[in-house]
Amino acid sequence: MFQSEDELEEALSTPTPEVVETLFRRDGDLLVLGVAGKMGPSLARMARRAFDLAGQPHRRVIGVARFSAGTERTLQAQGIETLRADLLHDPDLARLPDTPLVLFLAGRKFGSTGDEPTTWAQNVLVPALVARRFRHSRIVALSTGNVYGLTSVEGRGAVETDPPEPVGEYAQSCLGRERMFQHASAAYGTAVALIRLNYACDLRYGVLVDIAQQILAGQPVDVGMSAFNTIWQGDANAMILRAFDHAASPAWYVNVTGPETLFVREVAAEMARRFGRPVHFTGTEAPTALLSNTDRARELWGPPRVSAETLITWVVDWLQRGGRTLRKPTHFSVRDGRF
Repeated sequence: MFQSEDELEEALSTPTPEVVETLFRRDGDLLVLGVAGKMGPSLARMARRAFDLAGQPHRRVIGVARFSAGTERTLQAQGIETLRADLLHDPDLARLPDTPLVLFLAGRKFGSTGDEPTTWAQNVLVPALVARRFRHSRIVALSTGNVYGLTSVEGRGAVETDPPEPVGEYAQSCLGRERMFQHASAAYGTAVALIRLNYACDLRYGVLVDIAQQILAGQPVDVGMSAFNTIWQGDANAMILRAFDHAASPAWYVNVTGPETLFVREVAAEMARRFGRPVHFTGTEAPTALLSNTDRARELWGPPRVSAETLITWVVDWLQRGGRTLRKPTHFSVRDGRF
């Protein structure tokens, strides 16, 4: 259990021995594009700590974003260099340092409906510009399981070889992001790894947090998207950094999430029992959901260290004690792709 955000941040950014080994094997500095998002700060800090543990404190971790002042100061205090840049602005992109390693986290989801051109610019044009600018680097880029269609809740989820069937313009633009990095990988020989991530959870945000907050607020829980996958963000961070070992040309890709298929009704009922609160439901369970198969990731890296059961326990404890949340709901129940 975590008694404070400092303890939580410490756990989220603690590198595994395997992460240390991966970054030890790779030469040079790491550029983290889009570092100010939900996952960026703990990923950058994990990399910084891994370099230090590998006996390579001279190697730089450089975080790039437009930044709020608080996030930038926190990163700097943790030994991460920061650069303010708008990746759509050619002069900003041109002045970024060349680094052998690039972690691409930039993107846009919420607010896409009604402002689709901005979403396409952020999710497709920016990756095209970045992929060309850093064509001589090794790139790990964050994608999403939304590029797949919905699959049967009775199955094991989408596998990496399934054809993409994105629903809605957000998911379509995310496939566009992948295509831009795949194009660069084919055209320039750039080593690329694409991470199709489904629902990381760090106790301050995530599907489990959404469900728990609805129960605590006395709001009905929508069971239309009847099932989901989720993964502890600390485990996702470690897998993302270890993917530098697998970046290749043609581009390589992998699903990253927890192996369990969790059912919304069951999870909500268990959380309500632990909270000592009633739970109310709305909607009808659909036979399909956004689910990913993680056999490839588990064959490479083993199962996540934190199980779904443990993650549920942590979320309930965090919220019972009044732990802060990021107020960034996942909208996981959306089935028509309109975010």
